[in-house]
Amino acid sequence: MTDSGSGAEEFDVIVIGGGPAGENAASYAIAGSDRTAALIEHELVGGECSYWACMPSKALLRPGEVLGAARNMPGVSAGPLDVDAVLARRDSFTGNHDDSSQVMWADSQGIDVIRGSARITGDRTVTVGDSRRLRARHAVVVATGTTAAVPDTPGLRAALPWISRDATNLREIPRRVAVIGGGVVACESATWLLDLGVEELTMVVRGRALLPKNEPFAGERVARSLEKKGARVLFGADLRGVERADARDTGIGRIHGGPVTLDVAGQEPLVVDEVVVATGRTPATAALGLDARLLNSHGYLTTDDHLTTADEWLYAVGDANGRALLTHMGKYQARVCGDVIAARAEGRPLEGARFRATADHGQVPQVVFADPEVSAVGITEKEARDAGVDVETVEVDIAVAGSSLARDDFSGHAKLVIDRATDTLVGATFAGTDVGELIHAATIALVGKVPLDSLWHAVPSYPTVSEVWLRLLEARR
Repeated sequence: MTDSGSGAEEFDVIVIGGGPAGENAASYAIAGSDRTAALIEHELVGGECSYWACMPSKALLRPGEVLGAARNMPGVSAGPLDVDAVLARRDSFTGNHDDSSQVMWADSQGIDVIRGSARITGDRTVTVGDSRRLRARHAVVVATGTTAAVPDTPGLRAALPWISRDATNLREIPRRVAVIGGGVVACESATWLLDLGVEELTMVVRGRALLPKNEPFAGERVARSLEKKGARVLFGADLRGVERADARDTGIGRIHGGPVTLDVAGQEPLVVDEVVVATGRTPATAALGLDARLLNSHGYLTTDDHLTTADEWLYAVGDANGRALLTHMGKYQARVCGDVIAARAEGRPLEGARFRATADHGQVPQVVFADPEVSAVGITEKEARDAGVDVETVEVDIAVAGSSLARDDFSGHAKLVIDRATDTLVGATFAGTDVGELIHAATIALVGKVPLDSLWHAVPSYPTVSEVWLRLLEARR
């Protein structure tokens, strides 16, 4: 860090947002050089994923998965979950919200961590707090992520409902819960809340299916599983209003006051102890002082495949650009972005695939850690046909030696979407136990444009669940 002569501290690269995407962008931009980087974070270094999303949610889901496997394995006995132990293990993964280890990592990479809220106040210039000015020699990267969106339903915000941060960091288990939404966060939250002892759980879903962005069979299987666990799922639900007489900010993950009454059209009043709102995310860009020309209609920064905005010195990675709201995709973009910044700083040409983020275009993998798991990559059959791609599909139940050995109640389904013209995958979806471990093979086949005829020679090991690949190929003979 140096002084620019104008009172501003000077760095080669300034990154706003200390989550996984920001960390990776800073690290890659200065790797193997004497360049300097500042990482600005107003909360905890490590970001949403580390403390309020990916890590705590998966820590809450895994015990229920293990218990389910044990209960469906003859010769193995299993009692109920020890909720206190489950929550303690979750807290160990979030470091009890202590980010000192993340700061130590940044220090080890030569990255300066700066605490505070930042806004862009000029060309390559960032102001932190009221008066601390920073200037970037090469690049400013926006990696501020998103925040939970709460609809304008009458009375909902005043009721102080739980958002995803409360659900992942719960400190007490409500007896009755309403989950508003039918997407990934809603399905995962409902899964662990039931596992942890919620007695009455109702999902209030505006649409006609869970996980509507996936192949229809995926949401259908998750809905059946949740109902088997005791959930009530209301599809086509019109939430007209919410009332809570004694709403109190009792802290993240604690019940926020007295009972909540939900007015759902055509239903008896729904009375619960807590409401979880899982209706999407909104970009955290409003306070950055960005020129409106840089943002799309939803408030996301628009970038090219180098992750550059209309201002060549300004980049955006992760949720802030709205291209794919997933931690692994944000980190992927950040790696590309960091390499682009480094190459430009050193005067090197941007030649080669590593300098373009192309996986965002129809090659995004995702795992929904519900029960059953849902993993998918690429596009669905409907998306392909809507785009005018001539496709054929192959579907089979996951019923191989590996799945029957995994647990007695194993139930799964798989679907491939195949481009007829090239005989390559454009989409794949799996639903079943631990199918998150199947999706990377599909991702490699899709990204590598491997013809299905060649996949006959990618022999799955026996007896594994991966043998479903053979069943899929056989179904197409």
